[in-house]
Amino acid sequence: MNKPLLSIIIPTHNRPHLVTQAVQSALEQTMDDFEVIVVDDASTQPIDLPTHPKLRVIRLSQPHGGAGTRNVGLAAAMGCWVTFLDDDDRLLPHMAELSLKALSSTTLSAPVAVISGLEEVNPQGEVLGTRLPPLLRPRGAHFFLEDLEPGKSYNTKQTLVVEREVLQKIGGWDNNMRSRVHSELFLRLNPVCSIIGLPIITYQLYNHKGQRVSRNPQLRQESFIRLVKKHQKLFQSHPQTFAKFVYEHAHKCYEIGLKREAFSNLCWAMQIDPLQIFPRIAAQFYQSGLKSHPFRF
Repeated sequence: MNKPLLSIIIPTHNRPHLVTQAVQSALEQTMDDFEVIVVDDASTQPIDLPTHPKLRVIRLSQPHGGAGTRNVGLAAAMGCWVTFLDDDDRLLPHMAELSLKALSSTTLSAPVAVISGLEEVNPQGEVLGTRLPPLLRPRGAHFFLEDLEPGKSYNTKQTLVVEREVLQKIGGWDNNMRSRVHSELFLRLNPVCSIIGLPIITYQLYNHKGQRVSRNPQLRQESFIRLVKKHQKLFQSHPQTFAKFVYEHAHKCYEIGLKREAFSNLCWAMQIDPLQIFPRIAAQFYQSGLKSHPFRF
């Protein structure tokens, strides 16, 4: 079998009704030179997918978690390039073709990776919002710790297309991270690899009421602390972005019911950069009023 140009890796666990749609979206790419690898992370029942010449399924007997499952797919991949698709999301048909075209035409010195835009959709297929990435984070930068251009978002990391060997050289995904796996990866990737952003929507983030790791309060808090401790020097070298990052985490903690953690992180953000955080709090009080303010403890 000839080695494909791209490997699309789909980690999955107990989502048979969703992973089928994710796989179908991967197989419907407008280019031909790719493979799809589904890594079943010890689901209760083995997934049942139609046979396809571009499709491989790897079933794990013991749970590896999101990062570990991705690493299994990475080790099995034969493509020069790899991308990862969450089992409850979908690729738009032109995702692979446009990403690889941008990589083949760039004048930047290797290694170079690419990300693109995504849209959030509800179960009815209605678009709830879109996100477009920054146009460039050159090698040596630290991705979301850098200042963000207006109208752009760092939350399109799921669309990453990168050389398999580059990802392997930096150690792949961190198996110790249960959440924030993309944020952690990009803090190691961007220092050694330029990341270009395409102002094109290529990925659908499916907004559903089922379980998501990002909605697990305990995992979210534990992974946040682990992320900051692991990259403490990097965060400290970007105090303004660090403070904003902690503040936004505090806001999310409050939304999901972690009031103690929210208050603790809010105080932490104030300690890092009070001149930035205090005006943010004051502005939200002014806009929403005391009774509805998100940090009314």
